[in-house]
Amino acid sequence: MPRFFYAEKIIYAHIINRTTRVYCEEVMRLIVKNALVSTTLALSDFLGFIISPYLAILFLSVVLNNYQEVVPPRDIESWLGLHWLLGFCCVAWYSVRLRHYFYRKTFWFELKEILRTLAIFAVIEIAVMAFTTWSFSRYLLVISWMLILVLVPLFRMVAKKLLNMSGLWMRDTWIIGNGNNAYEAYKAITSEHNLGLRIVGFVEVSKPMVSQKTVFGVPIIHASADWLNTIDKKNQFIVAVESTESEERNMWLRNFMIKGYRYVSVIPTLRGMPLDSTDMSFIFSHEVMIFRVQQNLAKWSSRLSKRLFDIVGSLSIIIVLSPLLIYISRKVKKDGGPSIYGHERIGKGGKPFKCLKFRSMVINSKEVLDQLLNNDLEAKEEWDKTFKLKNDPRITKIGHFLRRTSLDELPQLFNVLKGEMSLVGPRPIITAELERYNDEVDYYLLSKPGMTGLWQVSGRSDVDYETRVYLDAWYVKNWSMWNDIAILFKTIGVVLKKDGAY
Repeated sequence: MPRFFYAEKIIYAHIINRTTRVYCEEVMRLIVKNALVSTTLALSDFLGFIISPYLAILFLSVVLNNYQEVVPPRDIESWLGLHWLLGFCCVAWYSVRLRHYFYRKTFWFELKEILRTLAIFAVIEIAVMAFTTWSFSRYLLVISWMLILVLVPLFRMVAKKLLNMSGLWMRDTWIIGNGNNAYEAYKAITSEHNLGLRIVGFVEVSKPMVSQKTVFGVPIIHASADWLNTIDKKNQFIVAVESTESEERNMWLRNFMIKGYRYVSVIPTLRGMPLDSTDMSFIFSHEVMIFRVQQNLAKWSSRLSKRLFDIVGSLSIIIVLSPLLIYISRKVKKDGGPSIYGHERIGKGGKPFKCLKFRSMVINSKEVLDQLLNNDLEAKEEWDKTFKLKNDPRITKIGHFLRRTSLDELPQLFNVLKGEMSLVGPRPIITAELERYNDEVDYYLLSKPGMTGLWQVSGRSDVDYETRVYLDAWYVKNWSMWNDIAILFKTIGVVLKKDGAY
């Protein structure tokens, strides 16, 4: 064999070995990174689960001097052993069944699965203890599980925060598409930090639709599917093309599958359908997806559960806040007018009702408003656009405080108790606003107005009217009890920060 052929063979072998080594190193780095992420999340969950009973024991040992007489030490050891076993099983469930340590889910969706799983394991623990002869304290059990329900989600959130800061949870993401669907995808993804997706670029799949090179500060590139050969497979790819680009979408998906890309998602152009209760299935040997959609509030069981939630919630809040209600009522009455007034709003099915509020305006508010709108064109334009004024001269001194803190809406608890309103629902509107809802008015009329809602936790008065209508319709289409709970928790944060209140 000539010497130069031998040298060429050595060079090729060296190149192949080097390429193989680089590839293996890259694979190992990915395996180590994924293992580190999943281990960190699993340990955070296990830690939150395990330390809770010890904290409960510590708390009761401080409160009760003779604590060991209530629960013998031997039984505590047995109970803690059971708790450790349940902790391992819980983490295994999160990992194997729910895929929490591998898949990326939105914060509220993941939290729902976390709490639901913990509730199931709480029932399992109670059932096991019911069939034993152990002596145990109900206080210990309740406090322990209350801590678990708080600490497990809290530790998970902190763990993801640390992983995000270290870059381990972050994943570079490319959006395939450069139309309205892609832009909506960008807004949705960047609003959900729990996903850990960092948008690095938009990819045009057909001829350039716009002339700019960036959008939202993110570069736009024009590339064919061959471009994939230059991109790391660890990246996330989101196909969000327009409905008119179905051929391009199919071509990209085909290339993703053939070349073995793992992290690929599709955001279709479907709009207007309920999402929360939608199930997807397919027909064997056919490329046909079937979406089963339903409107949850159309079910009597959903309406009953929402009504019971409203009754229990409003009555409990009224009892707890009754001293505050009496105090505010007396303060408002000092200027000689009534403390509470009712303004007509449109309820479920178009039925009008008196929406109660603490009076936050002067007694002759109508005359003051008419005079302002007649003399101030800018104020009139603002009023015609949003039915609100940022610098409203009708509002009293205490009224400003009540509105900033949303305390003026507390009397609506009685509307909720009467069944005219709900704790959570669309924003109560007047008759004149119905026409501004256009086709979405039917969704508004399907539900009772709420004391709080999706609009109130999305910017309140700083949100334009078109977005308000969209948010009200989205809430009704996607109602669930969990969404109501999420909105109530978000409301607490909004009220404390006083976002968009005036």
